[in-house]
Amino acid sequence: MMVGVSQNGLVLVVEDERSIADLVRMYLTRDGFGVHVEHDGTAGLAAARRLRPVACVLDIALPGMDGTEICRRMRDGGDWTPVIFLTARDDEVDRIVGLELGADDYVTKPFSPRELVARVRAVLRRTAGTPAGRPLSVGPITLDPERRTVTVEGAPVLLTSTEFDLLAHLMGRPGRVFTREELLASVWGYAAHTGTRTVDVHVAQVRGKLGAGAAVLRTHRGVGYAADG
Repeated sequence: MMVGVSQNGLVLVVEDERSIADLVRMYLTRDGFGVHVEHDGTAGLAAARRLRPVACVLDIALPGMDGTEICRRMRDGGDWTPVIFLTARDDEVDRIVGLELGADDYVTKPFSPRELVARVRAVLRRTAGTPAGRPLSVGPITLDPERRTVTVEGAPVLLTSTEFDLLAHLMGRPGRVFTREELLASVWGYAAHTGTRTVDVHVAQVRGKLGAGAAVLRTHRGVGYAADG
């Protein structure tokens, strides 16, 4: 089911519980988004490829293909559209698996539809980009905020929008140690009561992708993280 694209772009919602899908659609539409809803995973993946939405809200437990597989196939195909998992699975392991697959955020049921809309907006602000400025270099890593590119010793590194903004935030003030709470507020745009494990998972993901540049991101035990040259 599709609602016309609005000034804020089209959000794909893949949710098999129709009452929840209708609720999410209503709140996103009120906030100025167009919405396309699918109720099974196979159709959801096809819609993501066909419609190129600005963001995807995916349930995990779906008929046909679960949400994690949708996200995996999108990322494997080079599609870095922001993904937010909306699911009844609130176990920390499930959260970590979702984030490791390249999801940008994770909202558990029961949920506030207003919070979900805020999370979508926060992800899109990050995707829209870091303010244009001169390239940043720390150690072998060069980050271009305007082009949203990252290279390590000249070789390109593909990051999700959230991973890029996390790295940009740390590299913007090299040597400065940011607490997990500060990073959650500045990069994700929400308070630490939602849990700071998200920060740890994303730092680990960025390190894994940076290869020879991974050592630049340092853990300061009991405090947080910094980009040290």
